[in-house]
This record gives sequence, C-alpha cells and structure tokens, in this order.
Amino acid sequence: MRHQTAGDPQSAHKWKRKSLHQLSEQLKPAHQACPHTVGRLLRAQDYSLHVNYKALDGRASPQRNEQFEHIQTQIEAFLAKGWPVISVDTKKRELIGLFRNAGRVWCRKPTRVNIYDFRSLAAGIAIPYGIYDLTRNVGYVYVGTSADTSEFAVDAIHWWWTTYGRSDYPRAPALLILADGGGSNAYRTRLWKYTLQQCFVNANRLRVTVAHYPTGASKWNPADHRLFSEISCNWAGEPLVSYGKMLQLIGDTTTQEGLVVVATLSLKTYATGIKISDEQMLALNIEKDTTLPQWNYTIKPLI
Repeated sequence: MRHQTAGDPQSAHKWKRKSLHQLSEQLKPAHQACPHTVGRLLRAQDYSLHVNYKALDGRASPQRNEQFEHIQTQIEAFLAKGWPVISVDTKKRELIGLFRNAGRVWCRKPTRVNIYDFRSLAAGIAIPYGIYDLTRNVGYVYVGTSADTSEFAVDAIHWWWTTYGRSDYPRAPALLILADGGGSNAYRTRLWKYTLQQCFVNANRLRVTVAHYPTGASKWNPADHRLFSEISCNWAGEPLVSYGKMLQLIGDTTTQEGLVVVATLSLKTYATGIKISDEQMLALNIEKDTTLPQWNYTIKPLI
C-alpha cells in the first residue's frame, strides 16, 4: 500500500492514488479485506477523503502510469539484489535570518521576525538537496549556499556515496536514482548527465540507473513525502536564524517509523549557464532503456 502514497513536501498531507475497491482487490493475494476495512485502516493512519485541488501540471504525459509501473519494477529489482535505491529532490530555497517560517510552536510569546522577506535582510540563502535511502529509511540533506545547478546535485549525491553509501553497500555494482523530471536533475538537462558521468560514475566506478517521474507527478517522489514533508513539520514556526540552526532542525527530524536525517553544509560556489556540446554528449557512456527511454537510462563508467 505504501507504493501508492504521495505527499506534499511542505506539509504532512498525504493521499492515495487508488480507490478503496482497487486497494481491496490488490490486497487479495495476501489478505482478504473488504473496501470498508481498507477505509478503516487508512483512517487509522490519518488518511481521509479530500476534494480535488489544483496541484498537478496540466501537461501530464499519457505515459504517466506506464512510467510509474516501470519505476516500481526497477525499485523491486534493485532491492531484491540488495543494491541501493535513492530518491533525490531539491527543497525550495530558504532565507537565513529572522524571517517568518509557516507553522505554530508552543511558546509564551511569539518570535518577532522581519515584516518583509527581502534578500538584502538575509545572512544568506540555503538550498537543501535531499537524498532518501529507501532501504534504510535514512535521509541525507546537502545544504548549498550558491545555486541549484546540476553540478550541485551531483556533488550532493557524491557526498552521500563517499561518506555513507559506499560503506552501507560495499558490494553494490549499481545504484538506482529516482528523480523528478525537472530542476537541477531534469531528464532533458545535458549538464546533469554529463556531470553524473564525469564526476560520479567514473570517479566511483559505479553503474547508475536513473528513472524520472513524469511531468506533474513530482509529489510521488519519496524524497518529497518521506523526507522533506517531515523536515517541514519539524521546523514549522521556527525561524531559520542561522545555518547552524537549520542543520540542527534538519538533523533532529524523525518519525514513528524511525526516520533518521543527516545534514551537511556546502559553501562551494556553483556557476550557472554552463553549456554542454554535442561532442561532449556523444562521449558519454549512456544506455537508454527500451521502456520510455526519455525518462529511463543507465550511465556506465568509461573504460
């Protein structure tokens, strides 16, 4: 049932994409549960019925469901072999300083913050790039202070692998990355694929398979509803007055399911507007999947 869950990265809101009848039918091979029982179990886990609201991109692909099924097949194949599966995404940019942070906290007096969210009043900006390990239920957040670029995204993944992933999966020859279709790790972005090849795959001699969520489906990305939503709840109502305070709030995030979160700060400056030529792209050792190759591909180390 957890594979049918999506959520908002800025809150604890979660929802299902199947009806009670469909969920009941899907459970039949292992459990006999009527739709009423499924509904009762969902309510016990804080799910409830909601009306529609505008949240998805109207340009959603007709191949959306096919891609969801392919992603699930890939996840199951990697997990069965004991190979790592990570979900990645960038949270919205935050201003560091006395700025209002949505939410409420128990206190005797409200914290006084700036009336205006002017960049000139901030001590800096923070760009959290999240990496969620589906097997270990651990989140890793690489906080940048410059720009959300493809090089920044790959550096975050490289930090996770060299600091934690390599020791957690010492015998894994491959890694599966689940990513949104846009942003710094967009499927159309040349710099993402080029930097992934040059700065991660070759450096670590690791085969990397990437599966992108379709347009308008980013909220199904586990990094959103299993990592960033919990972080947003933990720091709700807490002004991010310093980078240290932000890292502490991220690191203190946990759930009843045992989520652990680790955070680090990067002061590296990233250039924007970098172009990758056709010749550089042709030099990549990239193999497109036979299923929806625009969203699924594998990058192998260059010999």
